[in-house]
Amino acid sequence: MHWSARFNTEGRRYTGPMSYPASTHQPLLISATELADLLASAGRTDVLVLDCRFSLTNPVGGEQAYEQGHIPGAVYAHLDSDLSGPKTGQNGRHPLPTHGGFQATLRRWGVTPDTRVITYDDSGGMFAARAWWLLRWAGHTNVQVLDGSWVAWRALHNTDPARAPISTEAGVRTAGPFTLSLHADHVVSTQQVMDSLVYATPEIHLIDARAPERFRGENETLDPVGGHIPGAVNRFFQLNLGPDGRFKPADQLRGEFESLLGELPLDTVVHQCGSGVTACHNLLAMEIAGLPGTRLYAGSWSAWCADPDRPVAR
Repeated sequence: MHWSARFNTEGRRYTGPMSYPASTHQPLLISATELADLLASAGRTDVLVLDCRFSLTNPVGGEQAYEQGHIPGAVYAHLDSDLSGPKTGQNGRHPLPTHGGFQATLRRWGVTPDTRVITYDDSGGMFAARAWWLLRWAGHTNVQVLDGSWVAWRALHNTDPARAPISTEAGVRTAGPFTLSLHADHVVSTQQVMDSLVYATPEIHLIDARAPERFRGENETLDPVGGHIPGAVNRFFQLNLGPDGRFKPADQLRGEFESLLGELPLDTVVHQCGSGVTACHNLLAMEIAGLPGTRLYAGSWSAWCADPDRPVAR
């Protein structure tokens, strides 16, 4: 049963998906064949394809891959400079962009209220989901993630190169006057997470998207401290994908998340990871599963562990 129906029927605390924008224009995912047909269609509406490929260990690797070949017309979206904001040493490895900074980025990309945005990467959607979430946070609902990522496009290209061409020409967009309509209630701060621990309130229940060994504090290579926030449960984001690299069916995802979270109200579920990137993958998976209204702790573990006085679980 859908969570919202269950909680409303039983009188549990569920206030709905806040002001979270629903993807009313298009499904959350788009297949490689659907994208190929969209790009080839005559008289199509404005489409922006964002190439979000990135490597956490090689910050220039994604851009180099883009230069070597990408979906025709795609614009490169760099995780550090386009999909993140300035670091202070306390706000994590990939803090959210500033309001003005992200608005300038969307204007540079020529986003308008009518633009249909497609995001993709080569990592099962881990970076594409970040772009998807940021656009919705900014108030743009018409955004989809390429299911199967760059791998699916390459597979289609290998069987039908005319239908799914690969380009080395940089995508060019006409700048536009996009204005953000920021949804601040989509985000949870470090202070809110700390308060939920100090006062033992039921307002925040964390899902940590990192690999199980990092969650346990083992083999930590990205952050200076290993472990997790007390009370968090682990849901490795890669569990959202099937063996073909595509998202699992909605019913399967819903069953897995409900088994993990039981009857927790959706508006208390907060996603986090190492730096607020792969957490968006779990958030997207829950939306696909018909479980909307969850939030993001953008600073995530890298912001949490910046203060040695904060508690750590292992």
